Amino acid sequence: MEVSVEQSKTIQTRLVLPSDTNHLGTIFGGTVLAYIDEIAAISAMRHARKAVVTVSIDKVDFISSAKVGDILKLEAFVYSTGRTSMKVFVKVETEDLFTGEHHLTTTCFLTMVAIDQNKKPTPVPKVIISEQEEQIVQLYQQNKRINKA
Repeated sequence: MEVSVEQSKTIQTRLVLPSDTNHLGTIFGGTVLAYIDEIAAISAMRHARKAVVTVSIDKVDFISSAKVGDILKLEAFVYSTGRTSMKVFVKVETEDLFTGEHHLTTTCFLTMVAIDQNKKPTPVPKVIISEQEEQIVQLYQQNKRINKA
């Protein structure tokens, strides 16, 4: 069985509140990582239609920070699959509430594994990825910034 990337695409928005930030008024990296882990799990579960666990956070790049009052937009999708594992790409941007400007803050690559009712790894469908989505993933893996289209 094969599943399109579209099935796993997930978007979340969050407001950066004072309780999310450090003494400099910018969001804690750990808070961003928790948001990333959550959206990656949701994306992987949507792909596999099964429960998942995080196996690894393979690469995370903090490019810029978010401050109190910014809106965070997180986007995730499964871009590669193994027998029981899924590679998930997550991108985080800020949106300034007053100007509408968007800035890339974080990119992350994670590996998730689907599990059955006995908490044992279980097979997942293969992913069908478009050439454009594959190019986006490759560019971020190479630490190149992509201008928002």
